Amino acid sequence: MMSESIILYKLIILYMLNKVDFPLNNAQISDFILEKEYTTYFTIQQAISEMIDSDLIRAETIRNSSYYHLTQEGENTLNFFGNKISDAIIEDIHEYFKNNKFQLRNEGSILADYYKTTNQDFAVRCQVKEKDSNLIDLTLTVPTKEQAEAICNNWNEESQNIYAYIMKQLMHN
Repeated sequence: MMSESIILYKLIILYMLNKVDFPLNNAQISDFILEKEYTTYFTIQQAISEMIDSDLIRAETIRNSSYYHLTQEGENTLNFFGNKISDAIIEDIHEYFKNNKFQLRNEGSILADYYKTTNQDFAVRCQVKEKDSNLIDLTLTVPTKEQAEAICNNWNEESQNIYAYIMKQLMHN
């Protein structure tokens, strides 16, 4: 029974990733599955790990969060076996996305991370993505880790204003 169940959880995750045009992070996937009480957190992590190993999904790590993308292999698997997901589960997924889409999109498309440079400064990379393209990709260098963390933490709230300001400044005649 366990192997049959884990296959279903994998298909649910593949289906979720296929329904959005941005990556989902571990918390977003887990929240849905745990909220519906389909399985445990550890089973979800096992399913995700196995899918990465078998190249059904691709992981990208940004500031201690893993974001998952559907691979071509994952899409093929979903096309083959997607009919094993019940209509009730599909309805639950659609409802979850309808209620959370804006929040999910923002979490997946407004990104900030930092790293130590060879000069011992900190480079902070701030991005706003739409589908597969960058609307803005800005790298700032600051002297301290605290400043780098502050920029990362504020980027989520301020990115729209900063983008609008830059566009206005650069577009005026």
